[in-house]
Amino acid sequence: MRRTAVAKRANGKETSVATNLVEARRELSLANRIVANEGVIDAFGHVSMRHPDNPNRYFLSRSRAPELVTPEDFIEYDLESQPVREPSNTQYSERVIHGEIYKARPDVNSVCHHHCPAFMPLIATGADYLPIFHLGAVGGIRPPWWDQHDEFGDTNMLVVKPEEGASLARALASHWMVLMNRHGVTVAGTSVKDCVFRSVFSARNAAYQVQAMTIGDNVASLTAGEAELCGTISSKTTGLTRSWEYWSMRVAKAGGAVAATTKSAAAKKKPAAKAGKKSAKKTSSRKRR
Repeated sequence: MRRTAVAKRANGKETSVATNLVEARRELSLANRIVANEGVIDAFGHVSMRHPDNPNRYFLSRSRAPELVTPEDFIEYDLESQPVREPSNTQYSERVIHGEIYKARPDVNSVCHHHCPAFMPLIATGADYLPIFHLGAVGGIRPPWWDQHDEFGDTNMLVVKPEEGASLARALASHWMVLMNRHGVTVAGTSVKDCVFRSVFSARNAAYQVQAMTIGDNVASLTAGEAELCGTISSKTTGLTRSWEYWSMRVAKAGGAVAATTKSAAAKKKPAAKAGKKSAKKTSSRKRR
């Protein structure tokens, strides 16, 4: 993506052409609303996106509940989690989670930090996350744990110092999810949609796993080979697109946002609307005669 594209007219003048950065902000806003609507995040937690033009920057909302985040709420940060321009609003205190992961992982383009209720029984007991159905493979098999107390002693459990964020990023390593003792979960993705997909389906899996554990100790996990193959469902099938459209529609039905439509669909609707207006004018004109 490029923030601006330069087009040369016949007279040699250069004209700035709007690009998809606006759409990227809209997508990130919708991502925050989706994870909230799907029960992954409540008043706390956040989803960020690496800047589509500059890999050394990222976008994260001002401090507010994710379900309320709009495209205008995003603050641009450098990888030290310092705002590029001084914001007029309050900021999330745990933004270093995002900045330090982007710094350590060039392949990560979106990060979600949450305290999903489905995960909390695992977090409280130290039970490993196990993918027990195919879509749960997005969280991996026994993803790593991070305990803030190991390096930093007693804290208020918020990850606010750069060194704390860097420690969390080291624990994540090359994985896509890290469990945080007595705190929550942090998920990484190759894109905003990928991160949401991983966040939602790992939470679904955690809920199923905890329910299965109430029946017995023998909870079956996918094999390493199955997990690897199942992990490609979102990238090698229509699964990611289908899921995003479904979650977007659920947000729209909940009154949170207008469901996303493709550009082609939107383009088709506009001429029809104009035609309808013209037709109405002609009809009313005939009636007046």
